Amino acid sequence: RQGSELSGWAMGRWTYEGIDLNHNFADLNTALWDAEDHDLVPHAFPNHYIPIPEYYTLANATVAPETRAVIDWMQRYPFVLSANLHGGELVVTYPFDMTRTYWKAQEPTPTADDGVFRWLATVYATSNLAMASDERRLCHYDDFTRFGNIINGADWHTVPGSMNDFSYLHTNCFEITVELSCDKFPHASELPAEWENNRESLLLYMEQVHRGIKGVVRDGDTEQGIANAIISVDGINHDVRT
Repeated sequence: RQGSELSGWAMGRWTYEGIDLNHNFADLNTALWDAEDHDLVPHAFPNHYIPIPEYYTLANATVAPETRAVIDWMQRYPFVLSANLHGGELVVTYPFDMTRTYWKAQEPTPTADDGVFRWLATVYATSNLAMASDERRLCHYDDFTRFGNIINGADWHTVPGSMNDFSYLHTNCFEITVELSCDKFPHASELPAEWENNRESLLLYMEQVHRGIKGVVRDGDTEQGIANAIISVDGINHDVRT
């Protein structure tokens, strides 16, 4: 009822326990980058399936039950494509969300799969009716139209512990963030228009799961499928697993 501008950007983000779910996943970026700086990747430190730090698993760690439940869900199902939906802007962001230079609030920080992430973000942004409109207005003060309404998350503002970065580094899942409306809290009467703005882009985004290489990795002698086989692509320092 207050509307987007009067309720504040963080309204609805905090749990009952006072935890900001937007920053609540384990920071795996720092461990990876430290290992890269010491030339430990990938022979001594993995470039994918990075384990969750022990401190994060302790009973007294500041981890919301919602976050733990989502992590358990991600570990049980081999998701490969995902998006999380936010409001308050019209832009699609892609990992990394955390700046590599820890003291910088903004810095381009691409993943090893930057081309794929830029493609995924572009698919959504170019098919979203509001983003693609010739009459597109700025939501606030950032002009994302100059970049095709997509941006590297860390180049917008750093978010340590984001779900996007965690998905990419801990699982096989490629995940983006969709800021799908200028209005963070649309009125009920505006919801049909917001749905029309995003319906086709949601469908097209899901269809991208069929891109790339797919199949079964089998033992050459027995023809049995091989679980947890590591797939490496020349020139991309981020492996995936069957």
